[in-house]
Amino acid sequence: AHGDDLRANTRGSVLSRGLGRSYGDASLPPADGRHCVANSTRANRLLSFDADTGVVRAEAGLSLVDLHRCLLPQRFFTPVSPGTQYVTVGGMVAADIHGKNHHVAGCFGEHVLGLTLALADGRVVHTSDDEHRDLFRATLGGMGLTGHILDVEFRMESLASPWIEQQVESAPDLDSLITALERGSREWPMTVAWSDLLARGSSRGRGTLIQGRWAGADRAPARHPRLKTPVSIPFTAPDWLLGRHSLGPYNWLRYTAGRLAPSGAIVDPFQFFYPLDLLLDWTKLYGPRGFTQYQCVLPYDGNHRRYHEMLEVFDRHDQAPLLCVIKDCGPEGRGTLSFPKRGISFALDFPVHPKRTQPLVDELNELVIGEGGRVYLAKDAFTRAEHFRAMEPRLDEFLAVRDRWDPGRSITSALGYRLFGDAEVRRGAAGPATPSVATASHATPLKVAVGS
Repeated sequence: AHGDDLRANTRGSVLSRGLGRSYGDASLPPADGRHCVANSTRANRLLSFDADTGVVRAEAGLSLVDLHRCLLPQRFFTPVSPGTQYVTVGGMVAADIHGKNHHVAGCFGEHVLGLTLALADGRVVHTSDDEHRDLFRATLGGMGLTGHILDVEFRMESLASPWIEQQVESAPDLDSLITALERGSREWPMTVAWSDLLARGSSRGRGTLIQGRWAGADRAPARHPRLKTPVSIPFTAPDWLLGRHSLGPYNWLRYTAGRLAPSGAIVDPFQFFYPLDLLLDWTKLYGPRGFTQYQCVLPYDGNHRRYHEMLEVFDRHDQAPLLCVIKDCGPEGRGTLSFPKRGISFALDFPVHPKRTQPLVDELNELVIGEGGRVYLAKDAFTRAEHFRAMEPRLDEFLAVRDRWDPGRSITSALGYRLFGDAEVRRGAAGPATPSVATASHATPLKVAVGS
């Protein structure tokens, strides 16, 4: 059985890895030697589905794109979706992903009914709010550090149609864009804003607000939406290609297109949720040094001062965010370390620079700490342990759960070493010897040696 293969292959592995879409080091092993990582992507079966209740049970390696291929024709869609379909349901749990509808639906973990985990000591346990609640909630947003997720049970959303009713409006500056986002979130279940932070003067932060809801059957086309074939990016762009000189005109065109967009259009869900999935290896556009994304949530009380201060930090470090996505977040979820809390989320892409990036992230984190915000671990690569502890009052609870179920921190990652002191704990614990081979899951195990 596929699940048994996945269970067997997690033995001795420090981490399970899905499709590797986290932007930082969450799905990477520590760099202090050879470690084994279990690849979950071949444990990808849909184990059960109840069309009356929408309840699904799936192996952890099932991708969101395959789940939608199966169930969207039956008018079911995941209740919460990130910005790409190329993630596994196990990864969605580990990051406790959120989407454009967080202000009404919360994180994915709010819709998870139960999890099966392989623990560090080899036991397999079922967890939920009724069974091992501490472990269940720590696993929602726990970045894979509480146990190897074997399967996930959750509830899909039933749809009147598989199409989206979309409304687009533009805003001439950052303040008006955030105000429009807050207003739109009171009326629309799905909202997201794109902001042009390369624009200068009073136009800085202008942008486009995209609002959506599932279309009623009376408005939807009779045909089924089709998943388009992605276009491959054939080369890695040179470092100089992406900058104010090249993206400035593109941002102007995007903003102008938003002003001219028709109201009340009906669009397919792939266009609405996953625009970047149409470009394979789109990260090549950021050049050989790559980029990082800084995603934080800051409280919203009607005062936009803190958002402008964040932009001033970028100015002081002579860095300009090439892409900025803003979302409205609802109340904090039940996951012990789940990222969103009530406020405004900023996701900011900028190129990695060997000397500028770490000081920039340090100052951004100091601002976030002072304002009572936090960063998203699925996107983070540069936050220091002391900064994360200062912004995360729930950290001690999370670490206590880990130490209760895995006192030697046998399950770990590069992120665990960077933020949670896993290296020190592992050095101080007797623990099992480091294994030499990690295997992927599924009927025919695929051997994967993952080194430092």
